[in-house]
Amino acid sequence: MDRVSKFFDTGFIAGNISDYNCHDIGSKKISKNLNTDEFLAYENVLCKKKKYMVNILAMGDVGSTLLLGLRLLGGDIIEAIGIFDINREVTHRFEMEMNQISYPFFSGDGCDEMESLEYMPAVKVLKEEEIFNCDVFLFCPSVMVPEVDKKATEDVRMVQYEGNKKLVEKYVKKAKENEFNGIFAVMSDPVDPLCQCAVNAGLNREKVRGFGLGVMNARALYHSMKNKKFGEYKFKGRAYGPHGKDLVIANDIDNYDDDLSKELTELAVNANLEIRKIGFKPYIAPAISSGAISVIEFLKNRWHYSSISFGEVFLGIKNKLKNENVYFENPKLDIKLLCRIENAINNLKNINREEK
Repeated sequence: MDRVSKFFDTGFIAGNISDYNCHDIGSKKISKNLNTDEFLAYENVLCKKKKYMVNILAMGDVGSTLLLGLRLLGGDIIEAIGIFDINREVTHRFEMEMNQISYPFFSGDGCDEMESLEYMPAVKVLKEEEIFNCDVFLFCPSVMVPEVDKKATEDVRMVQYEGNKKLVEKYVKKAKENEFNGIFAVMSDPVDPLCQCAVNAGLNREKVRGFGLGVMNARALYHSMKNKKFGEYKFKGRAYGPHGKDLVIANDIDNYDDDLSKELTELAVNANLEIRKIGFKPYIAPAISSGAISVIEFLKNRWHYSSISFGEVFLGIKNKLKNENVYFENPKLDIKLLCRIENAINNLKNINREEK
């Protein structure tokens, strides 16, 4: 019997995410918890450095916007950004354009430009064999991005799964050939199933991470600022689960309202369709909120939203690096909220099992 069902049987009205499936987290069960609000999931994930090398694969809409965000915001934590795309003219274009974004003057004594407040990480064009010479590899390609359809009513993220899965497998193979020991970060859709594909293809699960949940939180925040009935989300709301239809938004983790939470979840899930309905592809907010901001917060050892492995699936959750280890937030949650999270996990498991 699963742990959530046990809560019902024993009369509990709340529990922690770590109370069930904790045996699925990490290569072994880690029992070093000193604080129940933070659960130690993985150890020795990323060696601490003053600044990190980040490489981006593919300069499409998402990759190029992600690059812009990292260049503008990442100067105090990113040393340089390498870029690769099968279209060499595209990479040369972005090397020139991004490196021509600059403050007019630099502070300091001029001895170390990297230490100035105005420093932006240099953008470098990579050869394909150089793409894993980094601490964080950002996977952003897409085999087939659906065209804009103003009448679209279905989530288009899963449409890209089969093609992107093959690309993930291809680059996991290259990562293993290069003995890559950094973070393999997925931004292509569908983020969470593709993370599991990377693990199935041979990467250690603590080295794989998905960046897709940040924008879902941002979309919930957007609606919470437009409608005061969702107002508590700004202070006590949380996002869980995949970047897609099984998203779980909680309006308030201290005073959870199931109906309000499901309404806000629906608004966040369909936000991309609203942009498509007016004739545009919704890539700017994902590239910045899920991508640039979340990657930077991750490297700075700050709380952020990203997907980590929960055994058979990757689940988006509030987490952080601390002393090279990964912790996820683990407060007491309403049983109805826990059941929604469990449902998301089970649906993700079904996707993975269908692929086997």
